[in-house]
Amino acid sequence: MSQNVDFNQRQQPDELLVQIADYVDQQPIMSQEAYQTARNCLIDTLGCGLLALRFPECTKHLGPTVPGTTVRHGARVPGTSHELDPVTAAFNIGCMIRWLDFNDTWLAAEWGHPSDNLGGILATADYLSRLAVAQGKPPLVMKDVLTAMIKAHEIQGVLALNNSFNRVGLDHVLLVRVASVAVVTKMLGGSRQQIIDALSQAWVDGGALRTYRHAPNAGSRKSWAAGDATSRAVRLAMITMKGEMGIPTVLSAPQWGYYDVLFKGKAFDIPQQFSSYVMENVLFKISFPAEFHAQTAVECAVQLHPHVRDRIDEIDRIEMTTHESAIRIISKVGELANPADRDHCLQYMTAVPLLYGDLVAEYYEDSFHQNDPRIDQLRDKMVIQEDARYSREYLESDKRSIANAMQIFFRDGSCTEKVEVEYPIGHRRRREAGIPILEQKFIRNLQTRFPQSRVEAITTLCLDQARLERTPVDEFMALFVIN
Repeated sequence: MSQNVDFNQRQQPDELLVQIADYVDQQPIMSQEAYQTARNCLIDTLGCGLLALRFPECTKHLGPTVPGTTVRHGARVPGTSHELDPVTAAFNIGCMIRWLDFNDTWLAAEWGHPSDNLGGILATADYLSRLAVAQGKPPLVMKDVLTAMIKAHEIQGVLALNNSFNRVGLDHVLLVRVASVAVVTKMLGGSRQQIIDALSQAWVDGGALRTYRHAPNAGSRKSWAAGDATSRAVRLAMITMKGEMGIPTVLSAPQWGYYDVLFKGKAFDIPQQFSSYVMENVLFKISFPAEFHAQTAVECAVQLHPHVRDRIDEIDRIEMTTHESAIRIISKVGELANPADRDHCLQYMTAVPLLYGDLVAEYYEDSFHQNDPRIDQLRDKMVIQEDARYSREYLESDKRSIANAMQIFFRDGSCTEKVEVEYPIGHRRRREAGIPILEQKFIRNLQTRFPQSRVEAITTLCLDQARLERTPVDEFMALFVIN
């Protein structure tokens, strides 16, 4: 018999596919803290999406693929009048909630934004609920949405703990696709086997290159990439529900599997069981629309602003101490070409608050940057260095700090104190102080889109955990429609 052949025998699915499917299909969520945090994540994510509707570069991506198309019993897009099929609606919602990069974040060996999964979750839940009501059946309730959020957060976050996709050049949105497809297949009524099949389809798609997040190619694709991923997940889930077969050893197949093709032959390291750890420990961007590795650096700059605002021309150098991930991802010099380039530049994100005492989304726009040459002058005076302790504690599971420090030196030899912030206000260690500010942020974002009576109705519902959880999804989504 010839030896130059493949042994063609279908094998059992990869263990990771089974592990995720069993978690999604069978494991209840018992943590009240996780549900409370999921509610806060929901309102913050929707609020940031509503704020993004003020930016034409975002809204140009929204609406049906074919202009004028409306889908009967379609999924609504918050803050708009669109009623779309759930695949397109997932892209719309995912695009708007990620556009300003101003809500939750997860940092580990891989980083990302687990709330990106809300695009697929909310679009699917609204579509299923409207269809059920039309058929005289009970709709999903918002607790179902929160449960799906907790599980999607967990899948994306646990996969990110010890597995660095960025080190092989792949973007973290592939984890959005994987997490979304698992929970959306379950929402559609998929069995354990169908969840396994859908997961295999998500992995076989491979991964997007993350070059659109880095110099010299940083650009606006990073703002819609997650919408694309969660939308693709809904499409794959729906294909699976029509009976499409899976690819059982999509990860482990020699030569052709994910590990060999895209992960340098290494299997994923899954250090803990899936539960509700990620939602409980997720980080909120409460104060600034800035890439999360810079959040504490911006806090440092805001604290130093009163001490330097009248001495900007006297600054000799600015010493910033940070962690390895920040240096690798967002530390860059040279011309910044667009807002997406600026909100991923550590030096830009700290120069602006040194000058103005704050950082808001409008400060990334071309018109703002071009009108103040002092921003780039300060960037040129920055010296970035790593603190090994910061880098170590960034990865420690009981800390997960995102530390930065800053000190300003003047030409006359004087200097400010060194200001250090190790945990941003959105960290679990600062939840008590952070949540009231997050709620006020939500109200401000609602006010950019709705009249005060609607703002009050939405706020009253969303700040009541028990009432929100029992609210039908279609009724919740109706509150966000603009006629």
